[in-house]
Amino acid sequence: MTRGTGRGGNSAAPRSVDVARLAGVSQKTVSRVFNDEPYVSADVRRRVLDAAEQLGYRRNNAARALASGRTRSIGVVTLGTALYGPASLLIGVERVVRDTGYALRVVNTLEGDPAGIAGAVDSLLDQGVDGIVISEPIDEQGAGSADPLRADVPVLILGAPPPPVTAPAVLTAGVGADLMARIATEHLLTLGHVTVHHLAGPQRWYAARDRLEGWRTTLTAQGRDVPAVVEGDWSAASGYAAGRELAENPDVTAVFAANDDMAIGLIRALTEAGRRVPEDISVVGFDDIPVAAYVTPPLTTVRQPFDAVAQEGLKRLVHAIENPDAAPLTSTNPPVDLIVRASTAPPRSNGGTSTSH
Repeated sequence: MTRGTGRGGNSAAPRSVDVARLAGVSQKTVSRVFNDEPYVSADVRRRVLDAAEQLGYRRNNAARALASGRTRSIGVVTLGTALYGPASLLIGVERVVRDTGYALRVVNTLEGDPAGIAGAVDSLLDQGVDGIVISEPIDEQGAGSADPLRADVPVLILGAPPPPVTAPAVLTAGVGADLMARIATEHLLTLGHVTVHHLAGPQRWYAARDRLEGWRTTLTAQGRDVPAVVEGDWSAASGYAAGRELAENPDVTAVFAANDDMAIGLIRALTEAGRRVPEDISVVGFDDIPVAAYVTPPLTTVRQPFDAVAQEGLKRLVHAIENPDAAPLTSTNPPVDLIVRASTAPPRSNGGTSTSH
């Protein structure tokens, strides 16, 4: 068996000196390549990486951590849930972290645990992570009542803010849910609807509050009536229950639902009640889940740029980790996409036709 494969026999694990010998370079050059340092030509970098792959060489990250004071790992605090938004954002973070060469350590919080975020941060700090991502969607303690979080590494906050954070660098990334809610509401008003009803998510969730606020602000700014809010729990079942309630109100011509699952349940209930979508009531969802394009009718919705948010945020976090004395990278907001499908149309009472737009 070839030396350095690390499989079977008594073969010793390959070392950086073995890679240097095979590639015909110095051991320092091998170190520069794997530390992604400048001043290494593309040809030399390729030879080193090819030699490492041939030998099955892997960096000794433990030794590197001792030498550099870093573990090359990033911790993530996130709610343990299968809901589309938090799960998709976590997948995006995992993909980007892997591409940066850092290891990922995830600590899930539990809904209903007021100390969950602080405990998760402490756990990650005990593991020696170089930076922390907080993607926590729920306010467990109420606004202004939580103690500040403290960390001695850079912290990236995705989406809505958790309790105040004290850290060497505190970064944020994400598109405000209020902005996306305004775009959804304005779409319905532009079609000619006099006002827009809102099927909200549970108000312990920061995103649900932001979506409600964006909807309300848009209606108020345009001098429209602000209807009473119907609150769901993100599930299609709660959307169905809300749909049965809204179907009884003949004044309802447009509804903005805070997520696609509730919108799909809503449409089912409206259809069963004889209220056609979009001929009688237009519906806009939020998230653009994979099934949204295939329900009947295909759902108009706002697409969340999970991958773009993760890419932008992790780039800034890694920069803060590796350049602690440098100014933070400038943030840019990814574009917001309104995906217009067949569930929205002008209201018939305003001269619109039953043809969707």
